[in-house]
Amino acid sequence: MESLVVEYGGPGLMLIAFIAATIVPVGSEAALIGAIAFGLPKTEALVWASIGNCLGVTLNYWMGRLGRSRFGGGADPDTRSARAVRWLDRFGPWGLFLSWLPFIGDPLTLVAGVTRVNFLYFVLVAYSVRVLRYWVLVVAMPS
Repeated sequence: MESLVVEYGGPGLMLIAFIAATIVPVGSEAALIGAIAFGLPKTEALVWASIGNCLGVTLNYWMGRLGRSRFGGGADPDTRSARAVRWLDRFGPWGLFLSWLPFIGDPLTLVAGVTRVNFLYFVLVAYSVRVLRYWVLVVAMPS
């Protein structure tokens, strides 16, 4: 992954952040920090990583939404995904404020599609918390 950032700069970082927003376990935060360490300006790195990550969670949302309509929304009640659906059904779209967290955040964006959270609300919350997470990392880095 490091070679993507070194060779392609911002677009490489965007691709890594996109992949990281899916269920694939890739650390976009490490890629962001690495991109800055390799010379990508902080603002540019923030923009590229944010675009990639926001596009990735949008894909998750629409896959969840399509999956529910394709498969009737039914899931084995003992699976983790079924528990996540029940959790987001219970707490509603407020649960999206946790979508920036590692491990549970990306599946929450998929579940948001399954539970048909309003797309505009999804965009406002999921994008905001992800960009904020990256901004905090960028600001915390020494100049």
